[in-house]
Amino acid sequence: MANMCPYGRFTHAVVRGIPETFGKTAGDGRENGEVTLDQAKAQRQFGCLTGALRQKVGLQLIEIPPDPELPESWRIEDVAVIQGDTALITRPFKQQRRSEVDAVRRVMSELNLTIVEMGDEQGDSGGATLEGSDVLFTGREFFVGISSHTNRRGAEVLADTFRDFAVSTVPVCGGARLKDFCSMGGPDTIIISNSDGAKKTLRMMEQLTDHHYEVLTVPEESAANCIYIKGPSKRDFLLHRPAEECPDSVSVSTFFFYKEREKHLFFVFQYKQ
Repeated sequence: MANMCPYGRFTHAVVRGIPETFGKTAGDGRENGEVTLDQAKAQRQFGCLTGALRQKVGLQLIEIPPDPELPESWRIEDVAVIQGDTALITRPFKQQRRSEVDAVRRVMSELNLTIVEMGDEQGDSGGATLEGSDVLFTGREFFVGISSHTNRRGAEVLADTFRDFAVSTVPVCGGARLKDFCSMGGPDTIIISNSDGAKKTLRMMEQLTDHHYEVLTVPEESAANCIYIKGPSKRDFLLHRPAEECPDSVSVSTFFFYKEREKHLFFVFQYKQ
């Protein structure tokens, strides 16, 4: 297995716009079923996100146009898992989401990535489902959340695709996705929420890994959903929610990253609505 931490510098980001059908009838996969989402708020947040990626991080942005026939296509990370020069095109759980992969596949091809297809129900990957929001890459290994969106066969396909890395499966309860409550906060640093389900998942991760990770536990679940980016320059970035959305986590994370700053040249910024 790979012993190095192969986080290369990021150069591109692929995003997909918010469709006009967003927020009308969107199932979030949790026990509450259907939820109503605010399209205007989502559009503002999307603008802040893309602006931050371009202007603060300095990435080249590839924006796929929204498709009103695909109301969940903004969840673009679900349909591809990329490591190195290989892109695994996934198979979302919901049948109506599976055509989302077409536009993403074209972009992966334009970026000259090696494309691996998860396949259909009758293929070698029969019955496999995998969504990228259930996949956490630490720089050393993969953790795959077994959830209502991702099954063990999907994790097996990922392991077969990225054979240089250990792949471990961990439980995800309550209809959530793994990265709803767990993400990378920096090199060898995991941010995780303080919920009982998150604690159970973390215990399993610690039992399965051969590596040591620093762990930052935050009170609010939303505060644990971050994006760690090694930008084109020599600065690292952490994209996270604004303080007003997770006030109880601010003091915890500020102190933690203050200690880590000298080691990692860490620069933390927020995106606001």
